Amino acid sequence: MNTVSVQRYARTAGALVVISILAGAFSELYVPSILLVPADLSATARNLEAHDFLLRASFAIYLVEATCDITLTLIFYYLLKPMSKELALLAAFFGLVSTATFAFAELFYFASSFSATGGSLAEILPPDQRRIFTMLSLTLYGYGGSIFMVFYGIASILRGYLISRSKYLPRFLGVLLVFGGLGFVVKNFALVLAPRFDSDYFLLPMFVAQLPLAAWLLLRGVNTAVWETRSIVRGAPA
Repeated sequence: MNTVSVQRYARTAGALVVISILAGAFSELYVPSILLVPADLSATARNLEAHDFLLRASFAIYLVEATCDITLTLIFYYLLKPMSKELALLAAFFGLVSTATFAFAELFYFASSFSATGGSLAEILPPDQRRIFTMLSLTLYGYGGSIFMVFYGIASILRGYLISRSKYLPRFLGVLLVFGGLGFVVKNFALVLAPRFDSDYFLLPMFVAQLPLAAWLLLRGVNTAVWETRSIVRGAPA
């Protein structure tokens, strides 16, 4: 890979991180905050029925986010393999598993509307059973959407470690990414082992890490001279 290709990969990664952040904010934060009413299933069902297109749009936007994440898995592998092919590949595996896990959870989010929007389930099931189906779907979505974090967190920790040692990307970006990944892992285990200590504040370090990472990749890219040197030393042809 020549230096032009490396910089193209880096700037593509920056653009994809930005798209992923915006898509995730819309599909995983904004829309659920409108549609899902905690502890009020009836209100949630009414929202799903009244805003069916919004839910479908959020699912479509999520598919864009997932596509970005899969592509980023490959790009980060290429950018980081001069440091360690094994760790870069391991991070890629964890990244793919996290995307697959969350995609599975998103199916339950999408399915929650089936009984509330006049579909076939609404015709077959009585109202009480439709509410149970909706509640079960959203509960499974909630847990699945949290369990993926341990895989994404580990992928971020590995990438952050490689970035912090690379010298062709700033060390502080790697450190921030490590802390972001740790926050995801801690939130996952808090949910499983100690739910009362679970908090969305554990997600904040990842948000803090992603913004400067995206900005640096877009505006500065990588130090190609150091990247090439690392590639030669590690036996990863440029």
